[in-house]
This record gives sequence, C-alpha cells and structure tokens, in this order.
Amino acid sequence: MKRAILAVFACLILASVSLAQQTGADAPASKADIDRYFEAMHSRELARQTMNAMLEQMHSMVHEQMKTVPNLPADAEARLNKSMDEMIAAMPVDAMLDAMVPVYQKHLTKGDVDALVAFYSSPTGKKFLIEMPAITSESMQAITPLVQKTMGDASERLAKEVEAMQQEQNKKSAPAQN
Repeated sequence: MKRAILAVFACLILASVSLAQQTGADAPASKADIDRYFEAMHSRELARQTMNAMLEQMHSMVHEQMKTVPNLPADAEARLNKSMDEMIAAMPVDAMLDAMVPVYQKHLTKGDVDALVAFYSSPTGKKFLIEMPAITSESMQAITPLVQKTMGDASERLAKEVEAMQQEQNKKSAPAQN
C-alpha cells in the first residue's frame, strides 16, 4: 500500500513538472501568441504596404508589355492597372493572417514568439518594420530585370521544346513513304 501511494505521488510530481514545462517557453504558441506577434509586426499594415509595392512593379511591367502588344485600345493600360488595383484591394488580409496562424503555431514556440515580439518592439525591430516596405520595393526593382530576362529565356526555351515535340509528332504521324 505504501508503495502504491509513493508511486501515485511520484506520478503526480512528474505530471506537475511536465505541466510546468509546457506552460513555459517551450510550450506551443497559442493563437493569442501568434496574434500578438502579428500585432507587434504590424502585419496587416505591412501586408498592405507590400502588396502596394508589388502593385507598383506590376504597373511598371504592364507599361513595358503594352509597348509590345499591337492593336490595343488607348486606355488598355489604365484598364489593366485598374483591374490589378481592384484585385489587390480585395485581398482578404485578415482571413489570410487567420489562415497562417496554424502554420506559425506549428513552427514557433511561445518562447520564440516572445523573443520575436521583444525584437519587433525594440528600436531596431521598429526601424526594420518601417524600412521593410522600401526595402521590398527597391529589391523588387533590382530583381525585375533579372526575373524578366530569366522568364524570357525560359519562354524561348519552352517554345523551342514545344516546336521540337510538334515536329517529332508530325514525323510519327506522317504516312510512311516507300
């Protein structure tokens, strides 16, 4: 009987220690933790600013593409820009952040979130958040020519591959000559 009581007591102590550890920094991040992180990051505002920076680049790309497409109405660029503006404005930022919560919870502990919130609440973290939209926009401007060249090269290569496949198929389907 004494051993049974000691065993139960030992189990209770181990369970208490385990529970205490779970409520610490290694505990999984809760939805409230992730929401607190999103708030410290100004995620909603940052998402909108980032989308607006992307939109500027999209407008620039449309402007360049309009130069190469014949027979478009004079207001084609304005109409396309308006469509892109409406698409970006309709992005459900809150729903997107809500959908991301489980992903953050999967990868971050409460301690991780606490450290991130502390960083983004610090002067350096706040400065980074303020500068991030400009960094994103300028980075996109810097890489746009590289992306366009790579995509152009890839399009040419794919077009050649498709042409080769068509020729191959034409040879296979052509009647055999004696």
